[in-house]
Amino acid sequence: MAAARRVRIGIDTGGTFTDVVAVDEETGRTTTTKTPSTPADPAEGFLAGVRKVLDLMDLDGSAVTAVSHGTTVATNQLLEGKLDRIGFITTEGYESVLEIARQSVPDGYGNSYFWVKPPRIVPADLVRTVRGRLDPAGAEVRPFDRDDAVATARFFHDAGITTVGVCFLHAYADDTHERAMLEVLREEHPGAVVSISSQVLREYREYERSVTTLVDAAVKPRVGAYVTNIRTRLDEIAPGVPFYVMKSNGGVLSAAEVVHQPITTMLSGPAAGALGAALIAGAAGFDRVLTCDGGGTSTDVTVVVDGEPTLTTEGSVGEYPSKIPMIDVVTVGAGGGSIAWLSPEGTLKVGPRSAGADPGPMCYPSGGTEPTVTDAHVVLGRIPPHLLGGEIALSVDAARKGLSALGERLGLSLERTALGILEISAWNQANALRQVTVARGLDVRDFTLTTFGGSGSLLACRLMDVLGLPRTLVPPNPGNVSAFGLLTVDVRNDHVQTAISRHTDLDLDRVGALFAALEADAAAALDGEGFPRDEQRTVRTADLRYVGQAFEVRVPVPDGDLDADAADRVAQAFHAAHRQLYGYDFAADPRQAVEWVNLRVSGIGPIRRPDLVELPPGDGGAERAVTGSRPVLFGDDGAEEWADTPTYDRTRLAPGDVVAGPAVVEEFGSTVPVHPGFTATVDRFGNLLLERESAR
Repeated sequence: MAAARRVRIGIDTGGTFTDVVAVDEETGRTTTTKTPSTPADPAEGFLAGVRKVLDLMDLDGSAVTAVSHGTTVATNQLLEGKLDRIGFITTEGYESVLEIARQSVPDGYGNSYFWVKPPRIVPADLVRTVRGRLDPAGAEVRPFDRDDAVATARFFHDAGITTVGVCFLHAYADDTHERAMLEVLREEHPGAVVSISSQVLREYREYERSVTTLVDAAVKPRVGAYVTNIRTRLDEIAPGVPFYVMKSNGGVLSAAEVVHQPITTMLSGPAAGALGAALIAGAAGFDRVLTCDGGGTSTDVTVVVDGEPTLTTEGSVGEYPSKIPMIDVVTVGAGGGSIAWLSPEGTLKVGPRSAGADPGPMCYPSGGTEPTVTDAHVVLGRIPPHLLGGEIALSVDAARKGLSALGERLGLSLERTALGILEISAWNQANALRQVTVARGLDVRDFTLTTFGGSGSLLACRLMDVLGLPRTLVPPNPGNVSAFGLLTVDVRNDHVQTAISRHTDLDLDRVGALFAALEADAAAALDGEGFPRDEQRTVRTADLRYVGQAFEVRVPVPDGDLDADAADRVAQAFHAAHRQLYGYDFAADPRQAVEWVNLRVSGIGPIRRPDLVELPPGDGGAERAVTGSRPVLFGDDGAEEWADTPTYDRTRLAPGDVVAGPAVVEEFGSTVPVHPGFTATVDRFGNLLLERESAR
């Protein structure tokens, strides 16, 4: 082995492949690779990726300084409904909070005749209440009844319920009763895994806080076992190396802390991809970006403005609302493994079911029995008959057989069936992009699309046509952008405290004291992560609204003492943000009062980001990268005409090179079909910029 170097590794586990990026901090050298995911035991794919990238770098575990990981363990558990029986303890008189929920119906009233409220996360027979009551300010109205709490704990112990969530009314204002319940559970039911709302989400709205706490409890055993398993086995390769897990809020957290905050990993992988794409696009000169992360199971999209992905606390995972801070990602079941199927009405559908990594598309060596998006690309020649540079051979014949059988049922030719599958998949992705732009008052044409993931760039040209996008940026090694993103993010903890007050009645001393307490919590958390105080950074924000509104808008709050002038500037920032989001504000209407709702502090421990390396310019001739040709069918004009299409090795392209469509640009982990009428230009960082020829 070569001499030890400072190497950080990012590993993102996807539905089909586990992506790996390693950065040598001394030389700036980046090494990327992939290995098949192992759904039965995701840790196997993770550890195989670590070993593989170290072998490629001719290093051993002593060279590794940190490993960061993006995981979908918690998300998949919820989406697949694989939840153990959970107990719920709440305040006496509020045992029906999960049934009452909210009156909202998904997608508005268009589905109101058909929508059925999903089953509650805890059945009614596993809900228990405890006497005791706080008011909204945290003052005790009725004392905590310890005898009642003991009886409740013993009930769950005797029933064999080992996972329990606790959410008492107004516990966000004072956690005394919840902590007392936690102590009783530890004494009477020591084997139980417990989550209490004042530690998970110190924020008002009882239903959302209850569900968020229960989701945290539900995923805690599996996430804890998974992270602990990796930590133990990683020590066999790189003993004691710091191990971080990506959080939904755009930061990472040590594995030891994630075990206690598993819900924060809900959108772990998509968050890393959005951050990595934002950094790459920003360096290329684009600050208004739509990220499109296409994997084997789904496509995740988000908006980046001024280099930062948008954040939300109004997200959900599957059927369950989650109020934790998360990057605002919209997910659609349109990945490379999405299955094409016939509806009862006889129409062609694509997704959301996916063949995933096991068994995979029909063209895979041990593939499934239903045709997928990947099979359609293979049959049309848009991807080569192999993956990972030849490591995985693909069977074109198997894909043709599956698509032909589906086409017979539709009364379509093989080619028409494949084109139809890709068209539906493209529109599914386009609709997701519209959700994060048009549906929120943004003009999609003002943005640059950045595609990544193994399948993210396959439909880029068609998306540009459907949405009227000016250009698409495809980073080098696009299949590894999420893993790269894991190396670009800081350690981050979010802390929140509900403190409702009208702006005109704001107690500045109380607000200052609450911010100081939140900052102390943030500092203590970063102390535990090993960051010296002089390296720590905090960011203040607040959620404001007009009195009577149901939801808030988050705005920045200046550091230091909050005087009247600073508070007024926060209110003015709220008016401006409200106008930008909704097209109007009440800044000039003194009758419409502003209300402060939540105070927030994010504690940030900075981690060194890898530098993007500029490449030397080429000689202007992309021909050096031509590797051959094969028949490809694009069919953009509706014609079923095959064309002998040149293929390019992306690693041989250099800045300034221009590839004119029709063409196919190939690399180790992904493929970029350049449709007729489009060009792909290589920029100084090796990105491909797809544009219409008429725009050049």
